[in-house]
Amino acid sequence: MLKATLRSFFAHKGRLLLSALAVLLSVAFVSGSLIFSDTVSRTFDRLFASTAADVAVSPKEAFEQNRGFGSGLVPTLPASVADEVAKVPGVQAVHLDVEVENLTVTDAENEPIGRSTGPPTIATNWYVSDRSPVELSDGREPAGAGEALLDKDTADRKNIGIGDTLNVLAQPGRFEVEVVGIAKFTTTNPGATVVYLDTAAAQRQLLDNPELRDGEAAGPALATSVSVDAAPGVSDGALKKRVKAALDGNYAVQTADEQAKSAAEELGTFLDIIKYVMLGFAGIAVLVGIFLIVNTFSMLIAQRTRELGLMRALGADRRQVRRSVLTEALLLGLAGSTLGLLSGIGLAVGLIETMGLLGMNLDAAEMVVSWVTPVFAYAVGVGVTFVAAYLPARRAARVSPMAALADLEIAEVGRPMRVRAALGSVLGVAGALSFSLCATADRTRDSAVWLVGGVVLTMLAVVAAGPLLVRPVIRVVGGWFPRIFGSVGALSQRNALRNPRRTGATAVALMVGLALVGGMSVAAASMTKSFDEEIDRTLGADFLVQSDSFGPFPREVTERVEEADGVGLVVRQRFAPLRVTLPDGEKTSTSAGAFDKELDQVSRLEYAQGSTGGALAPGHVGLQRQFARDHGIRMGSTLRVEFPNGKEAELTVGALTKQETSGGFGAAGGFFLGMETLEKYLPGGQEAVVFVNAASGTDVDKLRASLESGLEAFPQVKVRDQADFKELIREQIIVLLYLVFALLGLAIVIAVLGVVNTLALSVVERTREIGMLRAIGLSRRQTRRMIRLESVVIAVFGALLGLVLGLAWGAGVHEVLALEGMRAFAIDWTVQLAVVIGSVLVGLLAALLPALRASRLNVLAAIAHE
Repeated sequence: MLKATLRSFFAHKGRLLLSALAVLLSVAFVSGSLIFSDTVSRTFDRLFASTAADVAVSPKEAFEQNRGFGSGLVPTLPASVADEVAKVPGVQAVHLDVEVENLTVTDAENEPIGRSTGPPTIATNWYVSDRSPVELSDGREPAGAGEALLDKDTADRKNIGIGDTLNVLAQPGRFEVEVVGIAKFTTTNPGATVVYLDTAAAQRQLLDNPELRDGEAAGPALATSVSVDAAPGVSDGALKKRVKAALDGNYAVQTADEQAKSAAEELGTFLDIIKYVMLGFAGIAVLVGIFLIVNTFSMLIAQRTRELGLMRALGADRRQVRRSVLTEALLLGLAGSTLGLLSGIGLAVGLIETMGLLGMNLDAAEMVVSWVTPVFAYAVGVGVTFVAAYLPARRAARVSPMAALADLEIAEVGRPMRVRAALGSVLGVAGALSFSLCATADRTRDSAVWLVGGVVLTMLAVVAAGPLLVRPVIRVVGGWFPRIFGSVGALSQRNALRNPRRTGATAVALMVGLALVGGMSVAAASMTKSFDEEIDRTLGADFLVQSDSFGPFPREVTERVEEADGVGLVVRQRFAPLRVTLPDGEKTSTSAGAFDKELDQVSRLEYAQGSTGGALAPGHVGLQRQFARDHGIRMGSTLRVEFPNGKEAELTVGALTKQETSGGFGAAGGFFLGMETLEKYLPGGQEAVVFVNAASGTDVDKLRASLESGLEAFPQVKVRDQADFKELIREQIIVLLYLVFALLGLAIVIAVLGVVNTLALSVVERTREIGMLRAIGLSRRQTRRMIRLESVVIAVFGALLGLVLGLAWGAGVHEVLALEGMRAFAIDWTVQLAVVIGSVLVGLLAALLPALRASRLNVLAAIAHE
């Protein structure tokens, strides 16, 4: 039996090729994702471990600020802390660190030299130590204000050399520096653009010391942290205890291991998101691959009915036959997994090179392939293939010895599908119930859980009942084939109807990917429409001035806006990270918007209770009505609020809004307060948005020109009106949508392979039939057309199933979004139409090789085919 199994496997290796390719693609995506994330993690772990000081002293913040909605303040400590630490026994050396990221650096042509997305732009002070990640490769060190070093990668990328001038747009103000040297990374370059300044200049020009804002008053020198080197024989842990005792616990003190762990955890959160998203789409690809493998083995076993019956007649029992088929599946899984693992390594190399183009320079030679990766690769590849082949193997075991004496099939053609009908009905009803609960849930988390349940159940319902839909749908879809293509069209339609189970499984594989595409397009269209309506309803300003990253910008930007000709009203907005203790005892971290008191003149907020004046009054706060209801907050309630600098306040609820989206008014809860309140507890922040109204009698176009002229020196900020702001949101949603489509493309590719495989095996299965048709006058051209039309009708059937499911799933996603205030529902019919047209093209492309093979069959050999 083993010899017969191996001989059968190698005899049919061509027919198994596309199934192996599906396994290969699925495993490649899984292993490539794991290898890439492990490589990035290991690379940065080494970077953090090699560059961290023995002990680091940093400001002790109450909690970490959210970069996306931060205040723009740089946490600092007095430089005198270094003097205190230097006196601690066991300290060999102390270095002041000044490092900021909330800035923009431009070249002589006022073009930003940093990347618009991804790695940050950093300005820091220059000093040499054993742990420096860079070394001076050209020029000299900066000495005094007006001089700087630039990292070599950025210098090469932007063609900047020694003697060139850079503009640094920092929080305290804008200043120029001359590049006097180039610094080369000796470790992995994380992709950041780095400018190095003299330490004294960095303290003065990068850090916003309130006492030095006028440029005259002498205030204490500041730093962002202090790095400490331990003397020989002194452990990091022992030195940490001594330093902490000397500073009376007023600062955060970490050892090198703790610094590396903290940095790795921050990066790990980002990497986990990427890894799990990629693995999620790999899972979809695996699911689609299962349909392909089930179909392939079902058809192969149907074609080998007489062979299997002969084995039974010669004495093979059912267990041996089943084991024979599963052994073939095991061999297929091993081959596909091995090639998939190798392809995954190639995919990881491609991802590493792509990250290099985005600025994160990783070394492919240091790629990490941990033991977990091959284990997962073979578990997925072999496991999926083995499970998918189990049902066909059971059918094979039921072949009777008498099948060797008759031309029988075990494709289950004509068998009643009562079980499928019952199972599909039960799953469909359960899915519909789950979607109804999704629509009636009043919490986003609950609604999302019911949504996932509905998606899974309805997908399983269509998988189970798909074959039942083949005959009614294809009779309609392919009903015009006989009228247009005559007898060839009729034959293609009947071929698709011949085996509903096979047609259904092939179409369902395509359906999964297309349903996800359709559902995501509905979600994106609904989000876009909701944001458009929200902007129309709430935004009343003529213009907004904001940065491309939505983060805070230098104070000088606001000053330039206020000085522009034709400006009538300027309302500032800052973000304030908060930790709020709610009446029910729960603590939540969020971000509030802080506004000037004229907010009503640039925004149209709807209030359930209170007013803008009440919310922005000193010591008061406003928030969303629904959030207040969920947490037992009422008008006049007092909330304990903690700011990042450790200051605490008790704020009175002065207004409850009807707003349902966080929009520009913060994150969870829609908290907003007055600028006066924020300055009292968290002074010196940066604006994130400036709302501008034109003065009476001023043309808005002239005002825009005036604003853009005044802000030419700040390329990171843009002047936008309502239409521009809508377009910005729309572009961001579209970018996310295209990314999802690209990832789903893998599932669709595997589904297309399924169509190709089904048609190819179907041609083999119908060799004698095709030979007979050729013998009675069917031309090669007509044969190719028959196969193509059969492929198209299967693909369109899958597309229609996908569209219906996608619309249902999109409606479910809309119900979840509605709980976040995005209530508008929209369908992008362009995408839906593109899916149908694309399915026709998929059908035509998938049929090319099978149709060509069918048309080239030798007529006499085909008639004599067994």
